[in-house]
Amino acid sequence: MHYLFEFNDKRYTWYEAFLFDAAKDVLPIRAHWHYFMEMIFILDGTALINCEQHTYVLESGDLILFHPKMIHAISATTPSPLKYGVLKFDIHKLQPSSTFGPDLASIFQAAKTDVHTCVFFSAEQLKSFPMKEIFLTCIHETQTKDFGYDLLIYAKLTSLLIAIARFWRKNDFNTDLVLTKNNTYDSIDTITEYIDAHSSEPLKVEDLAKQCHMSYSHFAKQFKVLYGQSCKEYIAFIRVCKAEDLLRFTDFDLAFISQETGFSDCSHLIKTFKKYKGVTPKQFRMNGI
Repeated sequence: MHYLFEFNDKRYTWYEAFLFDAAKDVLPIRAHWHYFMEMIFILDGTALINCEQHTYVLESGDLILFHPKMIHAISATTPSPLKYGVLKFDIHKLQPSSTFGPDLASIFQAAKTDVHTCVFFSAEQLKSFPMKEIFLTCIHETQTKDFGYDLLIYAKLTSLLIAIARFWRKNDFNTDLVLTKNNTYDSIDTITEYIDAHSSEPLKVEDLAKQCHMSYSHFAKQFKVLYGQSCKEYIAFIRVCKAEDLLRFTDFDLAFISQETGFSDCSHLIKTFKKYKGVTPKQFRMNGI
């Protein structure tokens, strides 16, 4: 079974910056999630990106960000090589050393479920900001590791996040109401990794709540606040993503896929898959979506 959680034991620092070139690297990037925040800036070509339940088409100069734990997948839409810059980082490492400065981690945590924020930014929206320069500088500094490179990367990432937060504020995202810290989330912070690893098994919200040492009602409420959907909906979405992966990359029949991904039977798989993807599993496979 392909787990959606991306674990990388080679990541010894709090950030990554690299260039992805489809002429050398492998596409598509299968659906996955991780604890790092990730940003992708398109340099050449056109990318089709699935993020949670949304699909985006990115051209040269466009940017997309993936909040921690957001499920996303990437593919190319044209024969011309796709090339993009990637920044991955632990946003908690970009915290101010004192009370001076905004709490970026809390701001972006709140932004994940706020209706006034977005994850896609067009080249037109970014034309006054040196986005390409930031990505290429971070990639270059990561490769060369010259004196002070880590501090320079820290500064570039901070300026990038502040620019995004300012953009959101212009769209009525109220950063002033964001609490500096909310420890009530800590006990369920890693439950999505457990759901990912056990999605093929029967999962009950009541049991997940007990695992987090929380009552059912409190767990359900906090999960909805933290992830923007109910735990039951999230489990179904994880299973649909894994079914999509098997439909795209294998020839397994629906009976096997429904069993492998935790659905009770084929009809349950078909009904849930169509709810999230708008087409049946058979149509998805035939059309090569």
